[in-house]
Amino acid sequence: MIKKQIVLLLAVTTLGCVTTAFSQSPISGFMQGKGKGNVALSYSFEKYENVFLVPQEVESVPVFNDVKITSASIYGVYGISDQVDVVMVLPYITATGNASQEVLTNNNFENERKGLQDVSVFVKYSPFYFDFGNSSLRLIGALGLKTPVGDYKVNEGLQSIIAIGNRATTVSTTGMAMYKMNSGIFASAQFAGNFASDEVPNSYTSEVKLGYAASLFYADAFIANQTSTSGVDILGEGFTGFFPSTQVNYTKIGLNLYTPITKEVGVSAGASTVIEGRNVGKATGLYGGLVYKF
Repeated sequence: MIKKQIVLLLAVTTLGCVTTAFSQSPISGFMQGKGKGNVALSYSFEKYENVFLVPQEVESVPVFNDVKITSASIYGVYGISDQVDVVMVLPYITATGNASQEVLTNNNFENERKGLQDVSVFVKYSPFYFDFGNSSLRLIGALGLKTPVGDYKVNEGLQSIIAIGNRATTVSTTGMAMYKMNSGIFASAQFAGNFASDEVPNSYTSEVKLGYAASLFYADAFIANQTSTSGVDILGEGFTGFFPSTQVNYTKIGLNLYTPITKEVGVSAGASTVIEGRNVGKATGLYGGLVYKF
């Protein structure tokens, strides 16, 4: 029997400048149910040496050669009612470059930036659920707010290649649909508009998943995309060294897995890779997590 409250922990990492939002959407097609929820802790690791710039992919990250990103994150979701969930995500990010000591000394740069990034809070509403007997269709809308909580810097010129965020407050509106069969097979699709403050471009994001969800095992494969509506290219016309103003596009693919250990505790794991983009690192990442359900 499929448990409706099964929720996969999502890896949450940086929203940086040469780096991008490698985190998956925190909005899933599963509702918790009134009074139910979960808290998850995750650790993720990503690395990239090449960067998708314009007009071509560049080997070796400018200044820093290669970049490693680690993230320790907390994710929580709680069902206020059978139709309304509240979701919260907060990551601590460490971005590490590999610049030579000579480059660091000559430019007064550092090879590391770290700290709390941005807290995200979403209210998720499922007004429509259609039961077809052997399958079902759920429609969901969500409204989210992401805002900085750490004191990280973003206006440091080329040092900001390894900035851990963009210091923007962003309002997101998401619509999604999930079709699920009683056998456990499901497919979901979502689309979001993200409206950012300051000089950070607005963007549209989408995500499509195909997976299997049962009481003892969960797996999905996904493809996700972001397209900025404006912005400049790194080192291109109009670029002033302020990385949050860049146009960041990407397409990534990945896999998520989850299995319970006990009735309340489970483990998750996953991987993702960026396959194309603009002003973004060609990153491959892995994550693992521990989930407590109540």
